[in-house]
Amino acid sequence: MSDRHFAFWPAGHARHLTAPQTNLFYNVEVSATRYPDKPYILFYDTPITFSEFKDEAERIAGYLEQVCKVKKGDRVLLYMQNSSQFVLAYYGILRANAVVVPVNPMNKTNELLHYVKDTGATAAIVAQDLFQQMAPMLEHGLENILVAAYSDYLKRPTGLKVPDFVAAPREPLAGKGVTLWNDMLERKLRPGPLTVGPDDLCVMPYTSGTTGHPKGCMHTHRNVMFSLVASMQWFNTNQDAVTLSVLPFFHVTGMQGSMSGPLYYGSTIVILPRWDREVAAECIQRYRIATMQLISTMVVDLLANPRIDEYDLSSLRGIRGGGAAMPEAVAQKLKDLLGVAYVEGYGMSETIAATHINPPDRPKKQCLGIPIYNVDARVVDTSDFHELPPGEVGEIVVNAPHVMLGYWNHPEAAKDAFVQIDGKRFLRTGDLAMTDEDGYFFMMDRLKRMINASGFKVWPAEVETLLYQHPAILEACVIAARDPKRGETVKAVIVLREAYRGKITEQEIMDWAHQNMAAYKSPRIVQFVDSLPKSSTGKLQWRELQERETEV
Repeated sequence: MSDRHFAFWPAGHARHLTAPQTNLFYNVEVSATRYPDKPYILFYDTPITFSEFKDEAERIAGYLEQVCKVKKGDRVLLYMQNSSQFVLAYYGILRANAVVVPVNPMNKTNELLHYVKDTGATAAIVAQDLFQQMAPMLEHGLENILVAAYSDYLKRPTGLKVPDFVAAPREPLAGKGVTLWNDMLERKLRPGPLTVGPDDLCVMPYTSGTTGHPKGCMHTHRNVMFSLVASMQWFNTNQDAVTLSVLPFFHVTGMQGSMSGPLYYGSTIVILPRWDREVAAECIQRYRIATMQLISTMVVDLLANPRIDEYDLSSLRGIRGGGAAMPEAVAQKLKDLLGVAYVEGYGMSETIAATHINPPDRPKKQCLGIPIYNVDARVVDTSDFHELPPGEVGEIVVNAPHVMLGYWNHPEAAKDAFVQIDGKRFLRTGDLAMTDEDGYFFMMDRLKRMINASGFKVWPAEVETLLYQHPAILEACVIAARDPKRGETVKAVIVLREAYRGKITEQEIMDWAHQNMAAYKSPRIVQFVDSLPKSSTGKLQWRELQERETEV
């Protein structure tokens, strides 16, 4: 492992992190004891204090144990959007000594069947707008469904724009195994002893499933605790910080950085179920929000708001994120307009969030950052796994305290995911990167996402970054297209900014690209579209576009 990055280590921080050896629910008990009357959650102006949160989470646990017969180590599905109930359910499951299985709320019934069968779960906590998707699982092994109406936690008037699915009144759903959230709370059942320790399973996020079925990443309380403490400490978080929590909680980035991390420190989160640039700006102004996690597409949308100058956003001290590189032009506009740097990081479901983060005081643009505390990360040659020098592209491998134990029910897949190097177990990320002379990591692409144009290797992410410098381009995704002479050629699928639509042609974009990047990587085909396919976490789904192109 290179030590070049230590020269840029956050000032005053030790290189080693000693994480608490406790279960995750202990954080609830500590914050409720320290700050009983302080709001932990603000949901469209309705607060939940730390003491109220602890009380309701324990009621959920009592119901799971006594009615649903959930036992230590059992998996419980959690299927809803960001909300007060998501956080309560997450910690209620943990208080019942069980394992949280967060499920993407975009999943449909056929996809849910895999989760039920793979985890062996007999209980699920779902939002009422998703109940019809989950209900058929009662015929396939699921025995109990707790149904939550988001509107039950709209207890105070609000001037914020509330989405219809959040404002929808509670429905009188009923049936064998079906219980409404409020009915569950009113029973005021109390759980038995909290017996899980740091090495018991805590949460199993499922991978995106780009090949075959999604696989559950097995994380212990020790894994999760290390990850959340590390990321919060890296940014010098304190108990008086206010965070905008809009990245999905079912995904590890939002789960750790915008939900569990603030709980550990006793700070306040302002929850939005979905991104809305107007509501986000109003919340920043109203609650003096200091930090938030946003993906690049959200930042683009925030800055594109023609009313942005009407809001007081001076409380912002930092915006951080990852998943896709922030275009340099957008990062510069953010800095110029709001005086805030965008600090990028890198992690996976397999690492329960970040293994790399940029130093907050010395971030580099379009950069994954440097390995954080206790992380041995290397860029290696995929043929023999020797570490590569700066400037050479290879696969990122990671050894860290928060790397998963393995994949649930898939020991062979887990075996393939790891490699032994210097006597240590490293996770193969499948991501191609290089380091610079300072030890910062830069993403080049996914291992299999490469275009071979006449023998030249083209990394689509690099071309996308270059395209973002054109003022007309709002979003871009680069894929391979067939070419009778070159074998493959570069195609750019582009969303134009509104002001440029109908005023610029595909050929003009190609001409500009040819003038601003090497000929072999310059797009030979440009296609304008109204939107690009994205995952529920906002990542561009390049594979979907590539598959469409291959089918043509």
